[in-house]
This record gives sequence, structure tokens and C-alpha cells, in this order.
Amino acid sequence: MLKVAVIMGSDSDFPKVKSCLEKLKYFGIPFETHVYSAHRTPEEAANFAKNAKENGFGVIISAAGKAAHLGGVLAAYTTLPIIGIPIKSDALDGLDAMLSTIMMPPGVPVATVAIDGCANAAILAAQIIALTDEGLANKLAEEKIKMAEGVRAKDAKLQEEIKNI
Repeated sequence: MLKVAVIMGSDSDFPKVKSCLEKLKYFGIPFETHVYSAHRTPEEAANFAKNAKENGFGVIISAAGKAAHLGGVLAAYTTLPIIGIPIKSDALDGLDAMLSTIMMPPGVPVATVAIDGCANAAILAAQIIALTDEGLANKLAEEKIKMAEGVRAKDAKLQEEIKNI
């Protein structure tokens, strides 16, 4: 199975990114996590991206706040899919990171999830890897069924409460 790289712009992003790692682990996807800054360690970020495919990675997840150029830097050096997670900061509630992540020039895409959307980044990475892994595709399909069953159960409970109004 291809690995997923989860690259954070700062170790302060880890408390939020942890849910991404937990979701990758749940799906049985091997991953590596590193801190590389687009601004303070751009050479390390570029070298990682340049070598990611030959090192067995299929997707790179990039989590960064504020200026959030990390996803774009990684995307500039690889043809692998990059998934950006804009991390909420105090200044603009993550809007700055979201805009920095999604506003990429033609030819350098960064798929972007919601602000602090760490679990969804892991699910999107799993869906990409599942294109060539039938076992993972089946596990994702089972999760969709569980989610639907959960919603149906909540609706049934709500209907019972409404009867008692």
C-alpha cells in the first residue's frame, strides 16, 4: 500500500493534525509525519516532495496556518496529489490559511479541505489510495454504510421524541 505523508508547517499544528493521523491509522494506511516550513526550511520541504514518490508515498497532506504556503511549495516539486489543511489561527480564524491554500496558479493544484478539516484530509487521502487498493476501497464503503445507519438511527430517535411532544 502507498504511504501518506503528513507535513505540518509547525509543531503547534500537531494537536489538530492528530485526528488525521488517527483516521489514517484506523484505515490501516502507513504514514509519516514531519515538520517542514515553507518559509524557514524550504529546502527540506522541496527535497521531501521531490523524493516522495520514489520513497513510496501516494499522497501528501499539508497542514499550515496563516500564510500557509506549504502545500504550494510541496506541489511545486511533485506530481503526487497534495491535500491542504488550512489551520485556524488567531488573526483571521483560518481564512488567511484557507485562501493561501486554495489560491494556486494553474498547473500547481492543492486540493483543500475545510479549515481544521484534518479527518476529511485523511479520508480524501484514503479515497485516492483506494483507487488502486480494493481492500481499502471496501473499508471506505463500509464506513459510508455505518454513517448512513447512524443517521437513520438518529432520525428514528427524533421521530420517537416528536411523538411525545
